[in-house]
Amino acid sequence: MTPRKIIIDTDPGIDDAMAIFYALASPELDVVGLTTVFGNAYVEHCTENALNLLHIAGRADIPVAQGADRPIYGTFRGPSAHVHGDDGQSNLFMPPAPNRPIDRHAVRFIIDTVMASPGEITLAPVGPLTNIALALLQEPRLAANLAGIVLMGGNAFCPGNTTPAAEANIFNDPEAADIVFGAECPIVMAGLDVTEATLMTNEQIASLPLIHTERAQHLASIVPFYLDFHHERGHMEGIHVHDSTVVSWMIAPQHYRSVDLPVRVDCSFGIGRGKTWPAKRDTDSSSAWADRPPVTILTEVDSAAVVALELERLALPLPTRDGGV
Repeated sequence: MTPRKIIIDTDPGIDDAMAIFYALASPELDVVGLTTVFGNAYVEHCTENALNLLHIAGRADIPVAQGADRPIYGTFRGPSAHVHGDDGQSNLFMPPAPNRPIDRHAVRFIIDTVMASPGEITLAPVGPLTNIALALLQEPRLAANLAGIVLMGGNAFCPGNTTPAAEANIFNDPEAADIVFGAECPIVMAGLDVTEATLMTNEQIASLPLIHTERAQHLASIVPFYLDFHHERGHMEGIHVHDSTVVSWMIAPQHYRSVDLPVRVDCSFGIGRGKTWPAKRDTDSSSAWADRPPVTILTEVDSAAVVALELERLALPLPTRDGGV
């Protein structure tokens, strides 16, 4: 089977690092680029982290394009340093990677890559949706030329994690998210409904140093910071696996259940800002959801199966661009 070509739009981020390594180790996927966005850290740190993650994985051939440093409306509220560290990688402050970003904005890279391969590229955003929204606005033909969008973000039928109403990626740019959920292309929403039901246990995390790949060793050095956050916030015995859900669904959709409903995002400045609202099945033609395309909202997950798959892939040698190892 021909691998699915994907662009990962990312704000690395500890769980972003997990997702990127997972995608690179999955022969079902061909990562044709990383684009960076503000979110877990400032975009400059996110770009440097993306470059370093590819260097660690031996995939410096994959282009990295830096993108938006703030939301469409207003200013960036600041990094999630208490979750990911000041640098997004648990305060490792890695030296600059030898590979450098390309001299093209992420939005332009997305547009150029998609339009050059119509129907072949899936966008896999795991941060705020600013780059994706700007690309859709700048190139009205983009949606029709996408294979689809599989995103981590939102909370359809459960509370938020940044506010009681909103999930972090959507809260960082609600206006962008509402634009994306209105795009006329297949969209899968991997939100808190399934990511907070996907648990990597303390014992599984403790096994990371025993996996003899550079990717696993890097995760072994950063995931404990993330684990501490989960312990302190929720007294959990493990971590929620957020961003990797995008990869798991693309390579093993049989482990998920879903519903197809239009989605709107609360762009008000009240307590509901950033909430992702699915329509009722009987939405009438005069509602705010009218004429919005359906979104595949993931609602249930076989947590044990997808976490085992991710750990299995983490131990594998990485395929190269030419199919070797």
